[in-house]
Amino acid sequence: MKQIMDSQAMMRSITRMTHEIIEKNKGVEDLILIGIVTRGVPLAHRIAKLLEEFEGISVPVVELDIKGWRDDLVEEVEKHSLDMDFTGKKVIIIDDVLHKGRTIRAAMDAIIDHGRPTSIQLAVLIDRGHREFPIRANVIGKNIPTSSSERVQVLLTEIDGQDSVILQ
Repeated sequence: MKQIMDSQAMMRSITRMTHEIIEKNKGVEDLILIGIVTRGVPLAHRIAKLLEEFEGISVPVVELDIKGWRDDLVEEVEKHSLDMDFTGKKVIIIDDVLHKGRTIRAAMDAIIDHGRPTSIQLAVLIDRGHREFPIRANVIGKNIPTSSSERVQVLLTEIDGQDSVILQ
């Protein structure tokens, strides 16, 4: 077990990611953040707080549980309504770790089920590689090359009582 990022490194990465989101979108007009359950949600709220601090505009955060859109679950799971139309919006999916790409593909399906956004972007704290789908993040906190047998664990104060990224 090896700590890859401590709380200060995570905060620096999240702050940099927020600035990149502002730059790539020329501000925060028409932005919606989609936090992937579980750890993408608090990350999305942290980024939204920083966006408001930097730009003075509140950006909505939507929580998305992608289980109903997964293609690799054996049992059928109900799709939850997001109660929002994404038509004409710039949607940014926020997640903790990008690995095979299946979660993000499912998230895109869920978003498209709820309107036609102007764009869908992806911001992840950790990109560890090993894609099964041709998906890449627009904004990355840290690239961590891993082997397939290793596990990246993101710990967040809101859920785990501490901020840390661990490689196991």
